Amino acid sequence: MLDIQLLRKDLPAVIAGLARRGVTFDEAAFRALEDERKGLQVRTEELQAKRNALSRQVGMLKGKGEDASAVLAEVGGIGEELKANETALGSVQERQNAFLRTIPNIPRAEVPEGRSADDNVEVRRWGEPRAFDFAPKDHVDVGAGLAGLDFDTAAKLAGARFSVLRGGVARLHRALAQFMLDTHTREHGYTEVYVPYMVSAECADGVSSLAKFKDDLFKLEGRDLYLIPTAEYPVTNFVRDTVLEAKDLPLKFVCHSPCFRSEAGSYGKDTRGMIRQHQFDKVEILQVVSPENSARAHEELTGHAETILRKLGLPFRTMVLCTGDVGFSSAKTYDLEVWLPGQDAYREISSCSNFEAFQARRMQARFKGGDKGKPEPVHTLNGSGLAVGRTLVAVLENYQQADGSVSVPEALVPWMGGVTRLDKA
Repeated sequence: MLDIQLLRKDLPAVIAGLARRGVTFDEAAFRALEDERKGLQVRTEELQAKRNALSRQVGMLKGKGEDASAVLAEVGGIGEELKANETALGSVQERQNAFLRTIPNIPRAEVPEGRSADDNVEVRRWGEPRAFDFAPKDHVDVGAGLAGLDFDTAAKLAGARFSVLRGGVARLHRALAQFMLDTHTREHGYTEVYVPYMVSAECADGVSSLAKFKDDLFKLEGRDLYLIPTAEYPVTNFVRDTVLEAKDLPLKFVCHSPCFRSEAGSYGKDTRGMIRQHQFDKVEILQVVSPENSARAHEELTGHAETILRKLGLPFRTMVLCTGDVGFSSAKTYDLEVWLPGQDAYREISSCSNFEAFQARRMQARFKGGDKGKPEPVHTLNGSGLAVGRTLVAVLENYQQADGSVSVPEALVPWMGGVTRLDKA
């Protein structure tokens, strides 16, 4: 959520910042709420001051032994108006808060201008796509040849956009997740956590706008619970309604979990294979830091996700998202796109974002001991380190052999119990 004081002090800057991402701020609605709030607040303060003055007068009258009933009656009338005013003030503040919770974050100044993914900017590239001496297959055909990918059985169980993994492919999927967790905990300093796969509406709205994006989530019927679309939802809420000590920052967590997404609005997109599914696994890395360290932490966290791809020998490129493609809560995002020879294209495998204080304000997550001398919002960051299913796709496609087998990346062999190849069924 944006800082309400920023809107009050420099509304033109907020309007201009949101315009960079193609969002038109409803200035009239905000000013109407502000005018109503100011009027009620001024009147409330006037009534409080008058009640205090009359209360002192009552004390003086009683001290002199004089009749104070008329003044007491006036105090009572003020009390009733004050109570009504305070109720009205609380109501307008709630409406103002609800309005602000639907406003996206302002992109950082260095985020490139643009309207869509076509305007994202490549900042670096690693690895050369392999030159095949045969026509490479996509992961669906490679997995089928290994008898390891079964979409027909998945459809029988749950419908479209699900998969069943078998044998060596299922083991490879498990090994990838364990490899990622061990790398992030042993080499990058993250603490592994295990979390519920469901969160409350309050938790969901703490990381993004539930009002705007609830159709993207799966809700449990009759319960105030949503299946998590990413471990970001529960893990970020660790610090909700919390005041941390500056000395305890940064907090660094890594979590492996299934993720559930309705894929609302994605009809017809990536219907083949495992690229876009209702259920998939992801290893999420997340940091909670002080404001002065968030830009550096963003580069570090992105580098941690890149490390997984380098260790696996998977060619990738790092893209900074333009203002028109950055997510609702993000101030700046890097996407890592892995090379998929079966598609002859780079595809997203990780999104690493700096939310600055946007999520923290929604969650009332603060720290004390900083330069300001009073509790202030922390900064939150997270990224996929990596999406396990898409990494499996990348390994199957990049390490496929002409005979239908798949070589296991060298870095992954210890997590595969020494297995170096998945043979064709």
